Amino acid sequence: MSDTPYIVSARKYRPANFKSVVGQKNLTETLRHAIDSHRLAQAYLFCGPRGVGKTSCARIFAKTINCLSPTPDGDACGHCDSCTAFDQGNSFNIIELDAASNNSVDDIRDLTTQVNIPPTIGKYRVFIIDEVHMLTSQAFNAFLKTLEEPPAYVVFILATTEKHKVIPTILSRCQIYDFKRITIQDMVEHLQYVASQEGITADVASLNVIAKKADGAMRDALSIFDQVAASSFGNITYESTIASLNVLDYEYYFRLVDAFRMGDVPQALLIYKEIRDHGFDSLFFVNGLAAHVRDLMVAYSPSTASLLEVADDIALRYSEQARQLPVEWHYAALRLLNSCDTDYRTSSHKQLLVELTLIRLCQLLNPPTPPFDRVDSDFLPLRDPATPPSAPAAYTPVASPAPAADIPPAATPTPVSTAPSTGAPAPPAPAAPAPVDAPPSAPAAAAAPEPAAQAAAETPRIVRGRRSQRPADSSDSSTDAPASYERLRQSVSPEAFLAAWRQYIDLNPDRHLLISAMRKEPVRISDETYKVIVDHPAMREEFKLAMPHLMEYLRSKLSNDYLSLEIEVDDSQTEKGLSPQELLKDIVEANPAMRDLIADLDAELA
Repeated sequence: MSDTPYIVSARKYRPANFKSVVGQKNLTETLRHAIDSHRLAQAYLFCGPRGVGKTSCARIFAKTINCLSPTPDGDACGHCDSCTAFDQGNSFNIIELDAASNNSVDDIRDLTTQVNIPPTIGKYRVFIIDEVHMLTSQAFNAFLKTLEEPPAYVVFILATTEKHKVIPTILSRCQIYDFKRITIQDMVEHLQYVASQEGITADVASLNVIAKKADGAMRDALSIFDQVAASSFGNITYESTIASLNVLDYEYYFRLVDAFRMGDVPQALLIYKEIRDHGFDSLFFVNGLAAHVRDLMVAYSPSTASLLEVADDIALRYSEQARQLPVEWHYAALRLLNSCDTDYRTSSHKQLLVELTLIRLCQLLNPPTPPFDRVDSDFLPLRDPATPPSAPAAYTPVASPAPAADIPPAATPTPVSTAPSTGAPAPPAPAAPAPVDAPPSAPAAAAAPEPAAQAAAETPRIVRGRRSQRPADSSDSSTDAPASYERLRQSVSPEAFLAAWRQYIDLNPDRHLLISAMRKEPVRISDETYKVIVDHPAMREEFKLAMPHLMEYLRSKLSNDYLSLEIEVDDSQTEKGLSPQELLKDIVEANPAMRDLIADLDAELA
């Protein structure tokens, strides 16, 4: 066993010159040019996250400006008396103060007293004050005068992780240098260097995990590296790294996204159970899954693939899986996971909340069939189901029979019917298939559906981001062309739009205020934009509440995802100068449905 004491990597490989500082090249070049040109300020403020090299750069700067024979590159020689004293830790020209524990007025007074002592070796006395934001307001005020006009041989270097806590009068007296977070690639390269120096084998995937865990701090990365190296006996692998750091393997996330793509709800729930059985917190899992979906989103496009901070082989897997999903899926999945993260802390049944989110993710590409697709109105699937519901006739919505309307055939594609022909004219809407166990007393059900079944067949379907489908009689229907996620945009005539508008009114007789507002038929502004003028702001608000469901129905009915509707209030009512009671009375008189409702409730206008 060696007698040499063990030194942690964060101290052993601490930068000794500007060239060895990791991830701060622009900043170190600026400091080096300031030294070469002898343009030194009396005070500097180094700010940035922890572990990015603020204090190390302050020490290198102090050592370099006091070096008696700097190198041609502008670094300290490391051999002169000043450099030797600094390396041995007994230099009287460099004074370090930890403001976290020395933050009183008396501590600052002691420091200002030392300012009057000139340097013994070298040109400057450098005062490095770490965590300067911890000084009290009285200590800051006591420090102001000395900071603004110190002796010519004094340089102050203040370091902080929270610049916003430093008072403006201090900031105005300093040159401010903002240290950036160290990138994962820079960390991996430095960890590879440390591993080669220590005789440790480490694969790139494991070093990427360590760099991600460090979250931009090189000091944290070196500490984690030491921990993993100790637990793996000098042979760092991906498996030993995730086991030592309790990191969730990305294989789980790849398997989950495959389950989402296939709509495999049982598999997704089983993977979630497996993750919980390994002891991982559900919120940690949700955030990790969101990060994975985010990486898939940026890997979808080659222009943003550079935002991936993973090894090349893992980046290739991200790109392959991302292209198996439409880009809209990533946005919808992130929205669901963000909602789960927001609701997690207030949920009384956290496991159920996560499982419900997983089910929704499985249904993004494989939505439920009617009537179950109307359970959650906020959930918008990205395409229609590939097959029609097996028995939609079992669902009877509360609606009056829809009258026949002259809808152009192009607006609602009619599937090929297998029912025997009875000579009756075909209904305008697609007929629902008859249940398998239909009673013998209803032989005509397959040929002429009842109004309730017809209304069920006309139940609004969510159409946002649907797969484009070929007509059943298309000549190239046998070609195995891949399905594309294109938005539908069939031409819509004003007559077809008004017919669908009236059908929606007939299907929703219970929404009295909305139906009263819809009695005024919309006016066509452009090919895909219509405007409705209502009599009262309350009607406009009712329209806003019903707009998602209404537009969902119209776009599905007319096979055009670009239809839009504008709502305006008729200002002529307010120009009459009517009181609120008189205006409400006029509205009731003009709307028989509202008048009947008030009569049914045995109410009267106040």
